[in-house]
Amino acid sequence: MTKLIIFTDLHMVPEGTTIIGLDPYQRLAAGIEHVNRYHADADRVIFTGDLTHHGDSTSYTRLRRLIDQLVPPVAITIGNHDRREVFLEVFSGTPIDANGFVQQAIDFPDCRAILLDTLFAPPYDYPTSHAGLLCGDRLAWLDRQLAEAGDRPALLFMHHPPHRTGFTGMDMIRLANEVEFYDLVKRHANVRHIFAGHVHRTISGSSRGIPFSVFKSPVHQQPMPFDAPDASLSVDEPAAYGIAVVTDDGVLVHTEDYEIARRDAAFA
Repeated sequence: MTKLIIFTDLHMVPEGTTIIGLDPYQRLAAGIEHVNRYHADADRVIFTGDLTHHGDSTSYTRLRRLIDQLVPPVAITIGNHDRREVFLEVFSGTPIDANGFVQQAIDFPDCRAILLDTLFAPPYDYPTSHAGLLCGDRLAWLDRQLAEAGDRPALLFMHHPPHRTGFTGMDMIRLANEVEFYDLVKRHANVRHIFAGHVHRTISGSSRGIPFSVFKSPVHQQPMPFDAPDASLSVDEPAAYGIAVVTDDGVLVHTEDYEIARRDAAFA
């Protein structure tokens, strides 16, 4: 059974900087320590974008020092707060596709994990580039990866959810070409689960008949009101990461609120 740990929306900042009074470095460091203690046997720790808050080299360097402490192997893709060229300068060994996008496919005995680069940039023209996009080249790459997977279950990892999640502001900056994406995915019929971030909430369900999971950030979260038009609203709620386990029957997905999780259970 393949076990995957999923972190998203790290929003790393330079030392001495905080986001709504929260320290992304400290929060992620606690998450990495938690993974090393309880999930050192994971087959991969996958990071699905918004690795930094401003896409600066200092923050990427600071983040790399933390990620290098992980016991399990790592796979990374990027999100709308990232800058592809700056990321690749610091994380120079990260696999990319033939067109330079931060995409890779990883084969396990029971599944194929496919990481997608949904960054709609350059140009880094905010707020336009906060939405996600899979251009023709990236869709063609995904088409090939799904074809090569054959009957093996495929798990997709991406920053932007490829459909509405119910949050007005965030839905305005979801994947822009969701119809093209789902048309492609449905043709192959081997995608078992889609994992995303971007919204900073724990969300699960299905879209076009395919199950999906969206995970919270290790730092700040999206407030719950659905109709807020501002996508930048943040609240201090417990940090989390996701756990996905591939079984003979499908995929199990858990959320670990590691800041408040306890293992010293008592009988009631």
